[in-house]
Amino acid sequence: MNDESRLKRQEARGVKKSAKALIKGQSAGYNNRPAQTPKKTIWNKKIECMNSKDMHALQSERLVELVNRVYNHVPFYRKRMNEMGVKPSDIHSIDDIVKLPFTYKNDLRDNYPFNLFAVPMQDIVRVHASSGTTGKPTTVGYTKADIENWKEVVARCLTMAGIGKEDIMQISYGYGLFTGGLGVHYGAEAVGCSVIPISGGNTRRQLQLMSDFGSTVLACTPSYALHLADALSENGYSLKDMKLKTGVFGAEPWTENMRLELEKKWGIKAHDIYGLSEIMGPGVANDCSYHAGLHVHEDHFYPEIVDPTTKKALPEGIEGELVFTTLTKEGIPLLRYNTRDLSTLNHKPCLCGRTSVRMQKITGRSDDMLIIRGVNLFPSQIEHVLLEMGETSAHYMLFVDRENNLDTLELKVELVESQLTDTIRDLQNLSRKIEHALNSAIGLHVKVTLVEPKTIARSEGKAIRVVDNRKK
Repeated sequence: MNDESRLKRQEARGVKKSAKALIKGQSAGYNNRPAQTPKKTIWNKKIECMNSKDMHALQSERLVELVNRVYNHVPFYRKRMNEMGVKPSDIHSIDDIVKLPFTYKNDLRDNYPFNLFAVPMQDIVRVHASSGTTGKPTTVGYTKADIENWKEVVARCLTMAGIGKEDIMQISYGYGLFTGGLGVHYGAEAVGCSVIPISGGNTRRQLQLMSDFGSTVLACTPSYALHLADALSENGYSLKDMKLKTGVFGAEPWTENMRLELEKKWGIKAHDIYGLSEIMGPGVANDCSYHAGLHVHEDHFYPEIVDPTTKKALPEGIEGELVFTTLTKEGIPLLRYNTRDLSTLNHKPCLCGRTSVRMQKITGRSDDMLIIRGVNLFPSQIEHVLLEMGETSAHYMLFVDRENNLDTLELKVELVESQLTDTIRDLQNLSRKIEHALNSAIGLHVKVTLVEPKTIARSEGKAIRVVDNRKK
């Protein structure tokens, strides 16, 4: 074989080899991406897996800048710091945060609407407000940079829950002044989801679009997710009509048993997203697939746990009030905002690979605490017992009253359909069984009244669980 023939044959083999390589490359490309490209499990690995030394340095740098900014641009903080004898020059690292004043919800109401803003209104691109239950609303403002940071942290949360560009997300949080809908919306778009911005309410339409559009992710309050699950059959649907795989639930405290109940009823993986309007909105923290606490995005939101009475810092693992400092917020930065939410912190790295501090699932709020005959009680304790027993629905109401100067507690809880055919004696036995379980768990006698399914008012937002007639 002469040199020319040998060269042609080598070139032919090269073409075949290149063609095979090209075909192989195409098979790993766009057309088959879901099968070939691993799902992204961490949105921002540099930050979410940062070592503690580097995170400490980043937080310290941001706190020093923050303190200077609020001292110079927010009269409220300048006055508070001066009263405490603290100057910006006294803050050198994140360890000095204990020298700074706390901020409370009433401070936002007292400075309504914009007196806590650190930038002029011309730099504010969006305003949200929390209606609350008493007094004036708390108003928060966002600069363009705040919106971008918000989008970033929500994208981290959704990625933790295994959500990506192949998903169709139905957002059933309220849109408008409430931060839930728009907050999740922008993060969902950032990770590439197809977003259905349906907002809250209209249960029949929620289920129709969930079925017709093939929603794979539901974002709403856990109580509304439970209501939607209960409404499936009465609206002519079943789980076979749905493609739902994941739920991202928040905006109200909910127990681990509630998570298991939602996963059972929907056949999904349920994740807890945490946030509050004053700090940012949804996206402050989220749990990963291990459900071993919620990862806090501590490069933006520095968490502390303090004693509810003394307001002194508590050791790791001890439950207390959750406090946040917004390290990067421009519109309305807050120093040591006391959320009143009860939690603990865990700084150990998670099995998922993230090193960010984890907060325990919220068990309740210090200002939601009921004191019944000297016993401290949170509604979530009642929910935990009911769901653990599994013999009633998870829809209930607590009624607190006072008779002959003694506090009384009545629980009205819905029966499940299967209990409706039971005899009166069986229902009485069930009531006594629940009363005994509650007494053992909380140390209080609770009168239990069983009611028919769907007789307790449903909430399309935060569930109202307590009617305290002692306050009337």
